[in-house]
Amino acid sequence: MAFTTSSTAGLPILNTQTQAQPEKTTFNNLISKTGSLKSCKNLQEIKHLHGQFTKQGLIHDPSILTNLISKYSQMGSSESLEYAQKAFEIFKNVRDDSNTSTVYLYNSLIKGNSSCGFSHEAILLYINMLIEGVEPDNYTFPFVLSACAKSLKLFEGLQLHGSIVKMGFYSDIYVLNSLIYLYGECGEIDKGRKVFDEMPERNVVSWTSLICGYARRDLHKEAVSLFFEMIEEGIKPNELTMVSAISSCAKLGDSSLGDRVSDYVQGSGLTTNDVMVNALVDMYMKCGVADKANQLFHEYGDRKNLVLYNTFMSNYVRLGKLKDAIDIFREMLKMGPKPDRVTMLSIISTSAELGNFRFGVQCHAYVLRNGLETSDSIANSIIDMYTKCGKQELACKVFDQMSNKTTVSWNSLLAGFARNDDLESAQRMFKEMPEKNLVSWNTMISALVQQSFFKEAIELFHSMQNEGIIADKMTMVGITSACGYLGALNLAKWTYNYVEKHNIQRDMKLDTSLMDMFARCGDTQSAMEVFNTMNEQDVSSWTVAIGAMAMEGNGKQALELFHEMIEKQVLPDEVVFAGVLTACSRSGLVEQGIDMFKNMKEKHGVEPNIVHYGCVVDLLGRAGLLEKALEFINGMPMAPNDAIWSAFVSACRVHKNEEMASHVNKMITKSGNDKTGIQILLSNIYASKGKWDEVSKVRMQMKEKGMKKKVPGSSSIEVNGAIHEFTSGDESHSMNEITTSMLEEIRCRIRDEGYVPDLTNVLFDIDEQEREFLLSRHSEKLAIAFGLVSSGRGMPIRVAKNLRICSDCHSFAKMVSKVYEREIVIRDNNRFHFFSRGSCSCGDYW
Repeated sequence: MAFTTSSTAGLPILNTQTQAQPEKTTFNNLISKTGSLKSCKNLQEIKHLHGQFTKQGLIHDPSILTNLISKYSQMGSSESLEYAQKAFEIFKNVRDDSNTSTVYLYNSLIKGNSSCGFSHEAILLYINMLIEGVEPDNYTFPFVLSACAKSLKLFEGLQLHGSIVKMGFYSDIYVLNSLIYLYGECGEIDKGRKVFDEMPERNVVSWTSLICGYARRDLHKEAVSLFFEMIEEGIKPNELTMVSAISSCAKLGDSSLGDRVSDYVQGSGLTTNDVMVNALVDMYMKCGVADKANQLFHEYGDRKNLVLYNTFMSNYVRLGKLKDAIDIFREMLKMGPKPDRVTMLSIISTSAELGNFRFGVQCHAYVLRNGLETSDSIANSIIDMYTKCGKQELACKVFDQMSNKTTVSWNSLLAGFARNDDLESAQRMFKEMPEKNLVSWNTMISALVQQSFFKEAIELFHSMQNEGIIADKMTMVGITSACGYLGALNLAKWTYNYVEKHNIQRDMKLDTSLMDMFARCGDTQSAMEVFNTMNEQDVSSWTVAIGAMAMEGNGKQALELFHEMIEKQVLPDEVVFAGVLTACSRSGLVEQGIDMFKNMKEKHGVEPNIVHYGCVVDLLGRAGLLEKALEFINGMPMAPNDAIWSAFVSACRVHKNEEMASHVNKMITKSGNDKTGIQILLSNIYASKGKWDEVSKVRMQMKEKGMKKKVPGSSSIEVNGAIHEFTSGDESHSMNEITTSMLEEIRCRIRDEGYVPDLTNVLFDIDEQEREFLLSRHSEKLAIAFGLVSSGRGMPIRVAKNLRICSDCHSFAKMVSKVYEREIVIRDNNRFHFFSRGSCSCGDYW
């Protein structure tokens, strides 16, 4: 908004030429006219009276102009302020030497512009005032400070602060309250507190301004503490103070503080209006005291308004009480308040989380009937709803019809594709996005990790860095997961350093993810270092720590961690017990494992499920106690699933007990629960015994039943920051020729040291030479050979495999570690094997 400083063009009724006066102006006449001006209710009436003043020649009277400018300023619109400014130019031409009227008019104009949001113009008026030598008074500063606060002009506010001190207004409570408000709005709460502490006198506005300033900066403890200090000082809070204190209690989630504030409200005699009741309901819901919120809500009866309904619904959605949110919505429709945009955002979100497509369509129809579809946030929530209901085509249709597709809109549909495992559509959309933000990158990285495209996720992360985008904790949770699954320790260390270097906020979720990453990479020391530096550890953190011990076969340490967790009064859940039982199984701690299983329900009140029974079967089976394992299975309170039978048959294979495996297979076949994995294990047992006719029968049965073969063995190795993958028998790797040459050298050297291939691991009826060739092409052997060729002398070789390592590859790795004096770490799908100087950390028990 621009003002003219020397022209009155554009308003023909305002001119400085002499007017013909039909009657002589009298004092009584002036009083009458200015009185009429005060009664004007809108701009049109003021302009009409303004015209009369001009016709009667009264427009040059300073008193008339003063009242006219004041009234125009009070209207607070762009047009009225323009009239006020031009009238003020006339006033400056006809005024006397009185400073009082000029200050009053400047104050009126500054206040009007500030109230209307024209902060820049208000500050310019103050500057012009100083240039013209008009001295500000104690009303001027609050108006100008208000303009600075609204536009967050801290520098100008600091200059005003200096002027206030120099001009002797530093004891004026009205001025100082405005300073506190300015500093609170601009985030300089310490400066506001200093002004507050130096005030010779404080009123309710002083306290409220500072309390609101603390709350605005999320310093809610300080805000509530100041509120109670104010009460102790005998200052009675107003509605704004109360609402601010109540809202701070809500943000803190502190029900005891909330009760204290609520008790004061009830005992103070303050009228609880709509705003205060809404704040109290919101506070109780956020503090987890839903019964009190319900009581307040229902006691308000038919006085409940739209805002209160929206508050109640949005809190139910936040708490996951989705059916309760729908009930409130239905009551709202019955009672009369018409749902608005805020209502529909909550209720559409509810239908999305419930996956209630029918209700979601009804919400969409309401949005269309009431013209709310133009809201970007509404359209985005509808897209989210349809994708969560599995209706991608409808989500795409809504997206295509949007006239204003924001980045949030693109992200909503992108997240929908990722959620529905449509990676191809997600990747295509990601490429088409006109603008990507951090959420876009995080969504795509997470989608790749969920679909097990770990290398691609890390490559996308590097592309994100090239774009200059700094990751956040959500990004790093995805990347740590990718590093962990790949078993890439060097990459894991780089990821950890990235988090440290960029000061990414580490919460419990990210720390737990970092622990899991190091544990999966075989670096339990780093995993436990992260664990020990955590400010707080929940059951998930303890689970990862215990799982890390299980992965390296350290059952004793896993048990010690479990007992330490119990001592620290962290309640164990089903997952923790699965981790401890697994650790006992991989360490051969049979007695301890059985005791842990028995104590689950007796001591800790956790009912064992099928997973825990499977762990016990594995525990007994690995130890060779096959008869006890079968007895345990037969005594289970639920029917054994394929995982339990697979664990048992796998133990039969390890201990070469063909008879018991065949017996179990007949039981499984008879029950109709035979699964691919069990049949493959049985086939492998027969193959290891050279019973090829039996192998053929099993495989023919699998083919007739349409069962698929097992996933081929694959291994990955990290060299110089790059991940290389090998599949058993595959020769497609770019360095295959060098790798196979290295394999031949390895075979020759370890044969001289006594290595003899275990041909029982080749499960095909072929001659001995062909078996030995197939055995030499197992994926972990290819990875080890590549590692020896590609890495520096003496460097550890780390391999991650998708299947359990076979006995021959285990012997191969032990011998290579001895002959080549290299540490070799292999992570299979059961545990870590640390090979050094011809021996393995598992003690040949895996």
